[in-house]
Amino acid sequence: MAEHLSQSELDYPFKLLEYLNGFRISKAIFSACELGLFDLLLQSQKPLNAAEVAQTLGTSEDGIERLLDVLVAIEIVDVEVVHGTAHYSSTDVANLYLAKTSPKSLHDLIIYYSQTIYPLWNNLVDAVRDGKNQNEKTFGLPSEEIFSAIYRSEEEMLKFMGLMNSTWVIDGHDIVTAFDLSRFKSVIDLGGCSGALARELAKEYPSSTVTVLDLPAVVQTAQQHFAQQDDTIGFQEGDFFEGEIPPADLYILARIIHDWKEEKNLKLLRKIHTACHPGGGVLIAEALLFENRRGPTTVQMFSLNMLVQTEGKEHPPSHYTRLLTDAGFRDVQVCRTGKSYDAILAFK
Repeated sequence: MAEHLSQSELDYPFKLLEYLNGFRISKAIFSACELGLFDLLLQSQKPLNAAEVAQTLGTSEDGIERLLDVLVAIEIVDVEVVHGTAHYSSTDVANLYLAKTSPKSLHDLIIYYSQTIYPLWNNLVDAVRDGKNQNEKTFGLPSEEIFSAIYRSEEEMLKFMGLMNSTWVIDGHDIVTAFDLSRFKSVIDLGGCSGALARELAKEYPSSTVTVLDLPAVVQTAQQHFAQQDDTIGFQEGDFFEGEIPPADLYILARIIHDWKEEKNLKLLRKIHTACHPGGGVLIAEALLFENRRGPTTVQMFSLNMLVQTEGKEHPPSHYTRLLTDAGFRDVQVCRTGKSYDAILAFK
């Protein structure tokens, strides 16, 4: 560690202490979202003092004031002190990404992190020791049945689908524009969940037919809770691991490969290769590690999360190139988007 840190860090561990306090910052944001704080500040016609916020949200004045001050310190909430009283207002970042009513809201992602991921990470030590996910210890569900844990109730399914929807609302455009996909006239998003990524693709390539294929319960929930009036995408019930994969020009696997072990992924990719039209391809959206194992930090964290929740992990580009080649695909292309998720395109 010493050779990578400045002398000032050795004199006093500012950065290390910042890392150690990271969980407190996360939980402060999580709690504010769960309380509905950002929506209140967005909807208010004027800045609010702690007493007004506490009365509306049903909290203690002291507790909400401390939480608001933390959010001010990390520049998510603004404050102005008038005659000794602090008045709080929202910021553009909070309005855009943290208020539930915003079209780019991360609210559902945050709720999932707080109520599902956070409890799993409480058992990280056991995950590292055992080398397997902690669904059984955290939720009392078999570690082998990953999506039985993720979809263990209608409420949990909605949380997970909200997470995926939030993800592709902010990252989807970069994925579907990483390559020119206009040549692919029929597209199937395998495990496309709420349809958010499929919608981004349909908007960018309106001449393409885009279909989400997912489990019956997921499709029904997507149509009930995530459908949009101007939808041009279709939904099809199916199980791409156990059932047939319909023929198409392009298949999308977005955050699918990282859930599973290599043998299962290779079998799936070979199955896709067989179903794919000649000249077609597969588009993979995943967070890519650096080949030298030095990051990105966020992706390393994603990989650790795969340990506590699934049976997969994150990989560098070379892994996907080899996997796709072994499955029969060729001309593998990689695009790092500079955002949370990257894109890989390969042809039949």
